[in-house]
Amino acid sequence: MSRPSFPQELPTRLASLVWGSFLGDALAMPVHWYYDRAALRRDYGVVRDLVAPRNPHPDSILWRSTYTPANSRGDILHDQAEYWGQRGIHYHQFLRAGDNTLNLQLACPLIESLNTCGRYDPDDYLRRYLDFMLTPGRHRDTYVEECHRKFFTAYARGTDPRRCGGSDIHIGGLAHVGTLVAFSGGDAAIARDGVRQHLPLTHRSPEVLTAAEAMVRILTAVVRGADLRETILEFGSDWFSRRKAESWSREPDEVVVGQRVSPACYMSEAFPASLYLAWKYADDFEAGLVANTNLGGDNCHRGAVVGALLGAATPLERLPARWLDGLQLAPFLRQETAGLNAFPPAH
Repeated sequence: MSRPSFPQELPTRLASLVWGSFLGDALAMPVHWYYDRAALRRDYGVVRDLVAPRNPHPDSILWRSTYTPANSRGDILHDQAEYWGQRGIHYHQFLRAGDNTLNLQLACPLIESLNTCGRYDPDDYLRRYLDFMLTPGRHRDTYVEECHRKFFTAYARGTDPRRCGGSDIHIGGLAHVGTLVAFSGGDAAIARDGVRQHLPLTHRSPEVLTAAEAMVRILTAVVRGADLRETILEFGSDWFSRRKAESWSREPDEVVVGQRVSPACYMSEAFPASLYLAWKYADDFEAGLVANTNLGGDNCHRGAVVGALLGAATPLERLPARWLDGLQLAPFLRQETAGLNAFPPAH
């Protein structure tokens, strides 16, 4: 993929977009979808490091989630199917400390596709996506989001993979935006084209696409040296205003993400929450991801967004070494982001 020449610090910031997305997800994974913050503190304390999840999960609604594949082309739960319908099951019960949830694991075949093709190729990605989801044991994640269930329901019925995406307005649709921007070399036009092709494969929603395009504009400006706070206010103005920034910053994070906006996954609430956290913690990558994690709710997908935004403003060598080394996918990322240039050696 041809990349324009930008300032010297650009490659390490591009790498940070990718690593930041993975770190934001992995840090939040054990307390994903905790809505009772007292229970979160009781079970995990204040999460500052990569830790493993454990059962029971007091806020789990997996017991009322259902998915029945029409045939083998729709069998994406595999050996995890037996846990659906049970109470107290942690959504990510078999993941290890530093593991990523399914949506971020799916960024791996995306990265492999980008490196192989040298550009975004939806058909190549879809071949990898199908193989990943239909091969037992590839991700070990118990929970599979509704967007994937909709996709494989359509695929099992014989629908062309390009047309299997369903309507979805959740922030999980933004999980790969940082990766697409990084592998575009920070070129807004290339990144926007990739986003417009990639997102509708699983998230057919004008709201998701609008948020993704705002995120592209923010990230491509910040990796070139623009101020993160001002860029969020400029390009994220439909979601987060200067007035909100000034007002919300006088309140505890638990009030902002809880009363001003919901900690849940819906884009209309989750994207403003993500922009707020990135705005507030623009100068402190670690504090921003710790704050996001301990707010609970859909903190994994918020974390992927916040991690990318903060990563764009933070050279990779300034990310917490203990997190970089503790990420289970670190060997993969070190190899596959080598073309972006500059990542620190393992400690």
